[in-house]
Amino acid sequence: MTVSLTGYGRDVPQETITGEAIADRSGVPESVVVEKMGVAGKHVCPPDGDHVTDMGVAAAREALADAGVDASAVDLVLYHGSEYKDHVVWSAAADIAERLGAENAFATESYSLCAGQPIAFRQVAAQIRTGDVDTALLVGASREEDLVDYTDADASFMFNFGSGACATVLERDAGDRARATVHGHAAKTDGSFSRDVIMPAGGSERPPSPATVDEGLHRLTVPDPEGMKERLGEVSLANFLEVADDALAEAGLTREDIDFVALTHMKRSFHDYLTDELGVGDGHHYLDGYGHVQSVDQVLALDEGLDRGLVEDGDVVLFLAAGTGYTWAASVLRWVD
Repeated sequence: MTVSLTGYGRDVPQETITGEAIADRSGVPESVVVEKMGVAGKHVCPPDGDHVTDMGVAAAREALADAGVDASAVDLVLYHGSEYKDHVVWSAAADIAERLGAENAFATESYSLCAGQPIAFRQVAAQIRTGDVDTALLVGASREEDLVDYTDADASFMFNFGSGACATVLERDAGDRARATVHGHAAKTDGSFSRDVIMPAGGSERPPSPATVDEGLHRLTVPDPEGMKERLGEVSLANFLEVADDALAEAGLTREDIDFVALTHMKRSFHDYLTDELGVGDGHHYLDGYGHVQSVDQVLALDEGLDRGLVEDGDVVLFLAAGTGYTWAASVLRWVD
């Protein structure tokens, strides 16, 4: 039995912001924003539109068309995007399913923050292999750029946050309709980072109030940026490599077999160091025109890689991600298009 990716889609808002504009807003030198943070520009949502479900539906329609699958044939709609969505305590998955006409699917959500795409692949591939699901639609979307305060120096590592959505269709035994086959997976969590990136107000510990709004507590921040940087620096590379190696081993492969890595956007120096350690050479795409779009990054990188001829028939593609919390995750695909 084979789990196949039969289609994918992506959507980004038309509005953009340049690295120069981010520098003006934040007071960070433009050279640092563009070269060190790796943001030449990124897509951002207008306040009154392009909500995560709008972008998710657009990406999902593209993915279903790419797969040649009617929405009525979908068994599962899984939303693996941002928890910051159109409404709170609300199912974006159900809304997306309804708007697509996926009346025969059940809808659910999976939150692994920026590690969401490989985790979703792992979950759904297991459901397909056990016979629980035949056809699944996975949708991720984010506009967490709304939550970034460019005057908060402690939150500077989030200045790369951009907006957009992706969708993938996974099916059982798709035969010659497969664009890729899905193989090994791995994930690892270090919960000591669970409180390092927070929005101070809006949850049950500190419910929203006029005072929390006045104090600007509804933006993401890092309570101890230097402490987080020091502790994360000690473990991040090793954990990225560990989940990559474990996912590859499950697929019967090693680093030498990787042809392309679709990697979470991060500062350019660490991206280059990590891809060097993986030995992928030019087999990657740096998302400096998008920034970091939560669990959408892997599909954006794959799409750019395909467009540039960096992914070809038979290539091994590694989806590699990390999300605050802190979870590192990987999935291995073999491209067969």
